[in-house]
Amino acid sequence: MDAQPPIYTENTKCRDCYKCVRECPVKAIQVTNEVASIMLERCVFCGTCVNVCPVGAKKIRNDVGRAKLLLRQKGRVIVSLAPSYVSEFRGLEEGKLVHALKKLGFWAVSETALGAQEVSKACAEEMDKNVARPYISTACPTAVELVRRYHPEYIPCLTPFSSPVLAHCKLLRREYGDDIGIVMVSPCVAKKVEADSNPDLLNAALTFEGIKHWLEESGIDPSKETADDSDRFVPRRATDGSLYPMDGGMAQSIAYYAKNKDIKYMAFSGIHYLQDSLPGLVESAAKQGVFLELLGCEGGCVNGPKASKSKGCGTAMKWLSVIGNSSEPKADEMAPIGLDLSLSVGPSPLPKKVYSPAEIEEALRRVGKQSAADEINCSGCGYDSCRHFAEALLADRAEPSMCVSYMRNLAMNKANALIRSMPAGVALVDEHLAIVECNRRFAEIIGGDTLDIFDVDPGMRGASLKKTVEELCPHFERGLESETNFRKDVRLGDRLLRLTIFTVEKDHMVGGFLQDVTEPAVQREQIIQRAQEVIHKNVATVQQIAFLLGENAAETEIMLDSLTASFQLEQTATGGSALDEDSPHGN
Repeated sequence: MDAQPPIYTENTKCRDCYKCVRECPVKAIQVTNEVASIMLERCVFCGTCVNVCPVGAKKIRNDVGRAKLLLRQKGRVIVSLAPSYVSEFRGLEEGKLVHALKKLGFWAVSETALGAQEVSKACAEEMDKNVARPYISTACPTAVELVRRYHPEYIPCLTPFSSPVLAHCKLLRREYGDDIGIVMVSPCVAKKVEADSNPDLLNAALTFEGIKHWLEESGIDPSKETADDSDRFVPRRATDGSLYPMDGGMAQSIAYYAKNKDIKYMAFSGIHYLQDSLPGLVESAAKQGVFLELLGCEGGCVNGPKASKSKGCGTAMKWLSVIGNSSEPKADEMAPIGLDLSLSVGPSPLPKKVYSPAEIEEALRRVGKQSAADEINCSGCGYDSCRHFAEALLADRAEPSMCVSYMRNLAMNKANALIRSMPAGVALVDEHLAIVECNRRFAEIIGGDTLDIFDVDPGMRGASLKKTVEELCPHFERGLESETNFRKDVRLGDRLLRLTIFTVEKDHMVGGFLQDVTEPAVQREQIIQRAQEVIHKNVATVQQIAFLLGENAAETEIMLDSLTASFQLEQTATGGSALDEDSPHGN
């Protein structure tokens, strides 16, 4: 068995989007250090997380290497080909596909549907003995895992028979001996779990994607192969077992063999529908026989996690392919062939920790939810409600950073704290020139009634900039239209204000830093800044001259740096006119 589990996370690719948490039907995802890992003890191996991961961080274990090793170790290795192959390799002749797989090194190819037919016969025989009880199929390993882990009370309802692939493995080993190797090819992830759990029967399980990559890297195009008479399924073709990949296919197959026609057949697919189908089953079915065919993938195995998602082939077309590949069993095929298909499914219930209301509320407070009004149940974290998220926090399956509203409020609080603590006046304005946020220093610089308004409504959110200080409006409007930061000196009464405009979001939000350059401290800063600009220009000129003369300008730079230092030490600098400039300026 490979050390790597059938499904895993490639940590370096995970981008903490929590889409797998949202989509996982059983919430078998644990987020630690912003990486979403699969909790194998909770997983039902449906493959949903693999399909929804936008960056491909969720992976299905590649067992091609295991299959290649098996080919080197054993003389005869047989492919157990899932019946959904007809929708995966649409229009491809049976002989061409068999020939291509044999070119990879396989000794023969057989249909898993042969095992499915034996399962149907066993189920029909069981239900003929005892009608008045509910039966749940065990054909889908994902459905079996769901019952074992999340609904163990329904384990007695499971039919006591192997899955089709394990039944097929038993058939092949009886036919060709125990020294053969068997590799299944299907669209299913959970088949890898069956291979890991039953290595004496099934040696490896590959996905359709895996076998296609193998064929491609080997330079084999099945459609271009030429088949001969030996390129056919062994030991024979399947009939009704080929119906298993679609909803109701197993039930239809069982109906061929069942003598008692009072059994009510139902088919459900998709994990959510499976869970919705079970409540009340035992009580209502006590008076009549009910058979539930449960499939983990919506629409059946034809829509397995590693089935092709071609635009021109929907579920209806896939089902038509399956139906066209099936047939009724002949009279001499009706009797079971005597395989031991017994299966014992033990419960593996998850420990259920019940948290007190006080614990839930404390967890909610960790993400800033102080009251019921704060519980917005947005599902951004992946959980259906804030309280379910709180339970996940308490179970160490989640982190506070998964809460979108909490992180947004945290970011806003940090930004507001930064704005409030800045010595310059700061204001953020939206496209309507309404103030989004400003600090007290901004109100102090503007003066007049603005400071009184700020004291009543800190931040002045929603206040009109035009009514507050109309002189700044043209510059904020310009900032909304441009992505280039700029600086402008603006006359406000007898004072000169230096305004630095920076774009937050073009056309939607712009910010401005405001300084009163007539204040002595600001004047000294401006003198030093202008001196440094002159010095840097002079240094560049001297360096260019020195280069042309072949001399070194190091001594000149030292002298000019000393000049800069002397300006910075100047404590009594006064005067100097503020310049009106329109130059690009960083934040």
